[in-house]
Amino acid sequence: MPEIRARILSAAADISTADWNACAGADNPFVSHEFFHALEASGSACARTGWQPAHIVVDDAAGTPIGILPAYLKSHSQGEYVFDHGWAEAWERAGGEYYPKLQCAVPFTPATGPRLLLRDPAAAPALLAAAQALAVQNKLSSVHATFITPEQQPAFEAQGWLMRIGEQFHWSNDGYATFADFLAALSSRKRKAIRKEREGALASGVEIVHITGAELTEAHWDAFWEFYQDTGMRKWGRPYLTRAFFSLLGETMPDRVLLMLALRDGRPVAGALNLIGGDCLYGRYWGSTEDIPFLHFELCYYQAIDWAIAHGLARVEAGAQGSHKLARGYRPVATVSAHFIPNSSFRSAVADFVAREGEMVEADIEALDMATPFRKG
Repeated sequence: MPEIRARILSAAADISTADWNACAGADNPFVSHEFFHALEASGSACARTGWQPAHIVVDDAAGTPIGILPAYLKSHSQGEYVFDHGWAEAWERAGGEYYPKLQCAVPFTPATGPRLLLRDPAAAPALLAAAQALAVQNKLSSVHATFITPEQQPAFEAQGWLMRIGEQFHWSNDGYATFADFLAALSSRKRKAIRKEREGALASGVEIVHITGAELTEAHWDAFWEFYQDTGMRKWGRPYLTRAFFSLLGETMPDRVLLMLALRDGRPVAGALNLIGGDCLYGRYWGSTEDIPFLHFELCYYQAIDWAIAHGLARVEAGAQGSHKLARGYRPVATVSAHFIPNSSFRSAVADFVAREGEMVEADIEALDMATPFRKG
């Protein structure tokens, strides 16, 4: 194997966009250099907010980056969507310090994607070995890689990381040419319910518009910021992202952004933010200033399905949790995270927990899959 060296970056800005994206590829917008830079440069993911960048880079003998493991030293467990608060409490009751821990993830983004960004697949073991060494040398309690792709799971398993199963709801495009084709695959009762919700959402007279690319303006982001703040305050106590993040997103990757707005007399009253991947539309944030029945379902789920069908995308991922998505054609799917725990006793306890939890999650997915609104037989 050729000589490779590992180093740690204190910011995504410490490496060129070209070198980062040569490792990340173009399929998943969340692992692009532009997205990480927007998070960090905007003050959303930084040491002050408990997300201190510690990105691991592996270079070849010529100094060319051939692999990146985006990572953060975390002083809390917020904004991750794979919950380990119980692990933290158990470790601290035993006299340990759970934080800081090393989180290999895209901050505030519960979307499956590559965590090992590889220009050369040979860099994968070196990246994981570097993450493990960082934890051991600095006496960190643990390292966590969340929402990893099925293709990359074996690399983590080969290094002895514990695998943990979670659950989300995704919509799959089974060759539909129109939204009507999708509805035809559902039971009669569910078809009627969805039609009623779509009609109800528009009954108040709002107009739905889709905005992307050069059409995005600061006025659009001002409106969406108001929606995002309202939702963030109600769900998390305070919004994770700063206003500057959205401007940077629109400035550096506008063609990957799809903003859906509900307008009343030309004025935005609600909005949903999506990012466009190679074969997937990723729903991220939503909010409104008016309480309009069914508008959440219309903007976040049905409009996303419509757009994905029209643009030939294979699926829609609508974010974390939400069994209410089931009735709207989103199926339960497993998500996977990987965890490195240096302490053998703590690792044994966590391994027992994730094994029992995994059995319950798999049973829940199987049961929910039987309850989807699709016609049987």
